[in-house]
Amino acid sequence: MKILIDENLDGMDEKLKGLGFDAYSVRKLQIEGKKLASDYSIINYARENDMIIVTKDTEFRKASEENDFPLILLDDEELLKMIIEKLKKI
Repeated sequence: MKILIDENLDGMDEKLKGLGFDAYSVRKLQIEGKKLASDYSIINYARENDMIIVTKDTEFRKASEENDFPLILLDDEELLKMIIEKLKKI
C-alpha cells in the first residue's frame, strides 16, 4: 500500500519510510513539479497512483466523501481518543 502524506504532516513520510512503508509527501511531490494545490488534485493523484491519504485537514473529509475516496484523518477527535487510551495505561 502506498501512502500519501498531506502537507500538514510533512516529514511523516520519512518516518513511515524508516518503518518500511511506501510513503510519499505532497510537499515533496510539489517541489518535483506535481500540480497538487487543491484537495481534489491530491485525491486524483492518490487515486491514479493507488495511494491512501493521511492528513490532519478536516476539510479533506468533505472532499473525500464527495469523491468516494478513503483517507486517514487525524483530527482532534482521533488525537483525543489516542490520548485517552494512553492515559488509561498509566
